[in-house]
Amino acid sequence: MMRDVRCGVRTALMGVSLRRGSRSRIGPGRAMAQQAPATAKPGTGKKRDSKAVTPKSEDFSQWYLDVVREAEMVSYGPVRGTMVMRPYGYAVWEAIQDWLDKKFKETGHQNAYFPQLIPYSFIAKEADHIEGFSPELALVTKGGGKDLEEPLVVRPTSETIVNHMFAQWIQSYRDLPLLLNQWANVHRWEMRTRPFIRTLEFLWQEGHTAHATAEEAEQETLQMIQIYREFAEDMAAMPVVVGRKSRIESFAGANCTYTIEAMMSDRKALQAGTSHNLGQNFAKAFGTRFQSENGEEEFVHQSSWGVSTRMIGGIIMTHGDDQGLRLPPRLAPIQVVIVPIWKQVEDRDKVLDAAGLIFEAGKRVGLRVHLDTTEGKSPGFKFNFWEMKGVPLRVELGPRDVGSDSCVIARRDRPGKEGKVFGVTLEPEGWVNHVQQALEDVQASLFREAREFRDANIVDVESYEALKEAVGEGKWARGGWDGSDEDERRIKEETGASLRCFPFDQPEGPHVCFLTRNPAKEVAIFSKSY
Repeated sequence: MMRDVRCGVRTALMGVSLRRGSRSRIGPGRAMAQQAPATAKPGTGKKRDSKAVTPKSEDFSQWYLDVVREAEMVSYGPVRGTMVMRPYGYAVWEAIQDWLDKKFKETGHQNAYFPQLIPYSFIAKEADHIEGFSPELALVTKGGGKDLEEPLVVRPTSETIVNHMFAQWIQSYRDLPLLLNQWANVHRWEMRTRPFIRTLEFLWQEGHTAHATAEEAEQETLQMIQIYREFAEDMAAMPVVVGRKSRIESFAGANCTYTIEAMMSDRKALQAGTSHNLGQNFAKAFGTRFQSENGEEEFVHQSSWGVSTRMIGGIIMTHGDDQGLRLPPRLAPIQVVIVPIWKQVEDRDKVLDAAGLIFEAGKRVGLRVHLDTTEGKSPGFKFNFWEMKGVPLRVELGPRDVGSDSCVIARRDRPGKEGKVFGVTLEPEGWVNHVQQALEDVQASLFREAREFRDANIVDVESYEALKEAVGEGKWARGGWDGSDEDERRIKEETGASLRCFPFDQPEGPHVCFLTRNPAKEVAIFSKSY
């Protein structure tokens, strides 16, 4: 039996933090039919240099940097710690936006936009908020060649300016609930940066809601973390642990923070999305009140929640291998790449004609399909190029294949001959049916592989020594926890592992704290993280 552990309003809310803390879903999408871009490596008809990507087992951090560069996801910006999202990387973000935006609107949220520049006095109004964010703030002190009367903060998050406006918009219970989301950029002055994972500026969505009751705010907070879980697992093929953050790991100014924690392939944890129950903390700081049905003036109860371009980094580090990206089909900008192959000039037209027929068939059913008509590049070069890009399926089509009215389809998730199917029909309907099923198989395979890896690297511990051993091996440690905030800080200082969450799904008790040996109401997960 499993039980849920949440911060619901029927139990005492966690204290305020002191720091931040059907049918196939493959397609539809835009079809692509242009020439593949030339590689960044010199030489024309040769294979890509495999040494361009450092093996994961040799240096995971360098492997990641190599992959995002070689796959043309990002480039470094001119300001230290910034990145330029290239079209291929941004296309993944657009896919994330499309799914989430639709889900937000289905659950009654509307999009809005708030200014990027926020008066510093707004940030200072909520004590824990300013304490949590102060080291990361970017300030504007001059404008139009003159000193500003008050410094302006370049948006690190928007709870303060949102509440400033909510206080003007909300007067009565009839104005509630107010459910908003904005797609925006934010700035946090990080000292150690990594593309997608932690940069000075990044893209995200941030939801902000106001409610008449604590129960409604809690329900909203839980609903949104489950939407993030659904996206991570069903779309990104990234298994996550859903849970509640500890007090010291919660968002600055929140009563309680919920999180989805994913295990990367180096076994570090990635906080991939969060949802915060803000209680009435910001409402009291900004005077966001409403008149209740009983005619009494009350403060609103609030939530905020967000997912950022960090999710892209999570997808890369969950699924990527030494050949580059492995993108889940439901998010891949290109789901299928068709590579025509010929040596003799007289074979060119018939191969391209056959390739064009299945390309058009794919477009008609909404597949994101690309026809690589690049000339002057060898088939091996093209194969490696599209493997680096993480395209889920590759179609190989040569003169003999055309003669037998068939093609070869190679899966990106399975290397070599194991991932190849020979003799796939070129008859458009049959070809489409095979491709659609293969894409679903790749999606399921990536999720299954990542889940098995995660589950094999979570260790149940009953002592502090066992936790240190598990963390030393790079694994997640799961055990009963009844320690203090100071105990939690000491573990992080001594082992480098932080308390990632108290999972919603709790194993049957009773539990004993691995550190204090006292009875423990909950099991917690500790690990090193990004």
